[in-house]
Amino acid sequence: MEQQFPGVYTAKRKDGSVYWRASLTYRNKHISLGSFDSAEAAHQAYLLAGSLLGNSSFSLNHYQTDSPLSFDKWVSLLNYRDNGIYFATPIYIRPKFFYYYFTPSEFFIFDTEDLFYYSSRKISRRGGHYFVADYGMQVNIMSRYGIKNYAVEGRDYRFINGNNQDLRYENIEIINRYNGVNAIEDKGKIRYQVKIHVKGNINVGTYDTEMEAAVAYNKAVDLLKKAGVDKAYIPNYMEGMSPAAYADLYSSIKVSSGVRHYRCE
Repeated sequence: MEQQFPGVYTAKRKDGSVYWRASLTYRNKHISLGSFDSAEAAHQAYLLAGSLLGNSSFSLNHYQTDSPLSFDKWVSLLNYRDNGIYFATPIYIRPKFFYYYFTPSEFFIFDTEDLFYYSSRKISRRGGHYFVADYGMQVNIMSRYGIKNYAVEGRDYRFINGNNQDLRYENIEIINRYNGVNAIEDKGKIRYQVKIHVKGNINVGTYDTEMEAAVAYNKAVDLLKKAGVDKAYIPNYMEGMSPAAYADLYSSIKVSSGVRHYRCE
């Protein structure tokens, strides 16, 4: 590789075309700044990176979309400058939490205990959902906090401080933990209503405890499958309940006639 500017090197793609890479060394750490279509662009990225690392007056608010450095790299460099730790992901550490940035105004706030997890996994966005690649699979990050894919904010979970970008554990309250179960107030008492969707919602019943409601949903799933309903229902997993206790509750729990007598057309 031929060096044309400080920190800039030529490289070749498999098809033989030439591109340029930029990198620098700061505090004895070699940092790659990315690939560029011209030596001049790579050099501008090198100069800007040096300025970000050497000038504490630069902040995320100074980022512009025409910057020679990507926003992710901008965040990584500022975090390394201020906190002495370099991450390939766009993380900026605070004393008791950290930010994971997408844009200067779009970010998540995470607990420090999640730092190792997100420092090695890039969050991708698609259709309002956020995923990480985990052991070859795309995992919705909300599931890490007990929020199911189909959960509705305000009904199944809520953010205590009202900020849906704040994913610290203390800020997330799970209202409905189980599939098909919805907590309702009935004559001043909290009860648990169960519905299951076929072509529309079918009422399964209302129960005194969340556990009864979760088992009722499972029973409804089994009855509908026996009736010929071909849907990929996800049954509730009853953590901490023994098989014998589950069997007793399952056999005694009552479900609506709409479920018991359902027939596929």
